[in-house]
Amino acid sequence: MPNATTVLNQLQHLLPLDEFQSFVNLKKADKYTKKLSCKDQLTILLYAQATGKNSLREIETALRIQDSTWYHLGIETVARSTFASANEKRPYEIYESLFYELLKKCKGFSFGTASFSFDNELYAIDSTTVDLCLSLFPWAHFRTEKGAIKLHTLYNVRDQIPELILVTDGKEADITMARKMNLQKLATGSIITFDRGYNDYAFLYSIHQAKQTFVARLKDNANILSLEKYTITEKGVLRDERIGFVLEEALKDYPEDLRLVVYYDEVHKVTYHFLTNNFEFSAKTIADIYKARWQIELFFKWIKQHLKIKTFLGTSKNAVLTQIWVAMIYYLLLSWIKFQTKFKGSLLDLTWIIKEMLLRNISIINLLNLSPKTIIGITERASPSQLLLL
Repeated sequence: MPNATTVLNQLQHLLPLDEFQSFVNLKKADKYTKKLSCKDQLTILLYAQATGKNSLREIETALRIQDSTWYHLGIETVARSTFASANEKRPYEIYESLFYELLKKCKGFSFGTASFSFDNELYAIDSTTVDLCLSLFPWAHFRTEKGAIKLHTLYNVRDQIPELILVTDGKEADITMARKMNLQKLATGSIITFDRGYNDYAFLYSIHQAKQTFVARLKDNANILSLEKYTITEKGVLRDERIGFVLEEALKDYPEDLRLVVYYDEVHKVTYHFLTNNFEFSAKTIADIYKARWQIELFFKWIKQHLKIKTFLGTSKNAVLTQIWVAMIYYLLLSWIKFQTKFKGSLLDLTWIIKEMLLRNISIINLLNLSPKTIIGITERASPSQLLLL
């Protein structure tokens, strides 16, 4: 018989499983475990992510129907009570640690198409809110009758991957979490862009002192003094000036000069006022850097639409965070596969293909060489045990 394993099994083996087991041992997460180990829990959570399952019952029923594939996955039980208990009690930190271990494997490979005239690392900071029902998730208090969690993210624009994610309840201020990101550890010369919600002058000065560049929007109520005007040569640039703060409190937080670039976006008919500590790049480059911040918005939109981070398999904080970290692990896996296989389709195309073929015995490389029409024909004709491609 040809030596083939399921697509899910191959996804699993792309993970740094030795390191994962070390995290499990460190937390003693498998202690007293009889049937469902942390590795099994991870496998089922990846299955739920890839196939878009919405409930524990749906997961259990779907896997019981296909129990002939269990030996490929090494799973002994899919009982929803056992799985629910694992999600509630196994510390989510082991999956958070796995995410960052996998991130080491992905860093340095550009999964995106963004190109700039500079070689500096480019990051965007922002957060996205996931609404929750307060009666079911009382630990995620946000407003009087509303619950929520926030994903505060440092996003690598060139590599198109999140390099740091801090998960909090919905009340946590964005600037508070940005200060906890330890941006000073980024490479010297890194460029960081963010919206006005992070425009705290002491925070900006900490970035400047770390010899990094920031590009942000100027506050509407900022009191500034024009110190020098630069010659304008680029289309869309309305002003390019060296400025300083006027108020004593602002000067205390940021005692040095800054640069103001005013740019008119013809497409959206909007005038932007950009604040930066960089005096070397052209004014148009400063505008383009802020425009690249939109990539983190697209990332948030993508994960909310195509990953399971809006409906949860458990209501405890640990269960929710476990599911979020496994979702982020799956995102990294998809990005890694797309890059390594040079898959020409979109990330969404890849998601759809894997969803349809997850428990089939076919190599990922062979799978991604098939056309969507061929895949549809195969899924209609063959059972999982019949699909063996060399």
